[in-house]
Amino acid sequence: MTAAQRQALDQIWSIFPEARLVGGVVRDLLMQRPVADVDLATPEPPERVLDLLVQAGVKAVPTGLSHGTITAVIVSAPYEITTLRRDTETDGRHAVVCWTTDWREDAARRDFTINAMSRDKDGGLHDYFGGQNDLAQGLVRFVGDASTRIEEDALRILRFFRFQGRYGAGMPDSQAMQAITRHGDLLTLLSVERVWSELQRILTGPNAISQIVLMDQCGVLSRLLPEGADVQRFISLVQAGAPANAPLRLAALARENKTILARRLKLSKAEEAFLVAVSSGSVPSVEATDDALRRLLAQESAESLIGRVWLAQADRGADRTGKNTNAADTPEGDDATGYDALRARLAAMPRPVFPLAGRDVLAAGHPPGPDVGKVLQKVQDWWMQNGCTASRDACLAQLSTVLSENLE
Repeated sequence: MTAAQRQALDQIWSIFPEARLVGGVVRDLLMQRPVADVDLATPEPPERVLDLLVQAGVKAVPTGLSHGTITAVIVSAPYEITTLRRDTETDGRHAVVCWTTDWREDAARRDFTINAMSRDKDGGLHDYFGGQNDLAQGLVRFVGDASTRIEEDALRILRFFRFQGRYGAGMPDSQAMQAITRHGDLLTLLSVERVWSELQRILTGPNAISQIVLMDQCGVLSRLLPEGADVQRFISLVQAGAPANAPLRLAALARENKTILARRLKLSKAEEAFLVAVSSGSVPSVEATDDALRRLLAQESAESLIGRVWLAQADRGADRTGKNTNAADTPEGDDATGYDALRARLAAMPRPVFPLAGRDVLAAGHPPGPDVGKVLQKVQDWWMQNGCTASRDACLAQLSTVLSENLE
């Protein structure tokens, strides 16, 4: 934990001495990892939390008042403070909560034992369900009955695989897997925004291959991607060393039409554009000349082309290994060198920009009208055929030639 975080906590604890650290910060401290987000819980009701922060001169933002969360902003950093809660109603998507002063009751409503621990200002660990031992053993286990936790919020199915990838070791908890297999249909209750938020973290998180394989085996993947999933292609992509780019990995995994898929999952416009671009169009050859690469770059971004090269490499690896899903295999072999070199060339090559515009055609004496575009296209075709290297002056000379030919 940084000095700034410790100072902020000292200030918060001076206002709320009974508050405790909860969630990820407790795991990070136990595992001696850098602390990202610092969340706290308190028995004080949210209105009281808000009032006390304001009285102490701390900026307070009611970020989730209906769920008991107030964010204290200290030196521009957020610290969420949430009132202890218990669920009164759940429907598989959202919960109606009321406040409590019982720490164990609040812990019992959390998803996994490793998320149900809390730590007080004196460093004392409060662990009601064996989370510390589970963390040490690499066991991701639901608090209490796994089916009940999933029925309360079906998103916990996907959270299980995300946490299993990050903290799990060995075989996954059998009770959790049985409950997930039994209740997979509840995923249809979730908003696609929540599904994509979790799925992209699984796709790009630690041990992504093993988690996708598990999700496929228990039927979760078929519910998320009903048009089918190419697990071997995904495995090949990750093993080839592709970056942890969620749309790229989704492109390798999903068989569904990518435009339809992007809109179904409500990807951002940038994510959709990339997903569609890497899934269609020309794939550069590892033997391509610089002129050929420049022609491609003149029409599309290097990012899209590099993504297609990754997918082409994944396809080659998947073809070689067939249905083998052994994550220890590396199917790419010596071919990886060629693909790596091609991606490096694309990344290093400046994107060519055609140096003329319609105004240049008009300035050369051609009358306004639809033929301006046709003339310009002829010059651009010539520029492309010559490797996209001709200067503006050379293109203007070619424009004169095209105009004189048109007069003839």
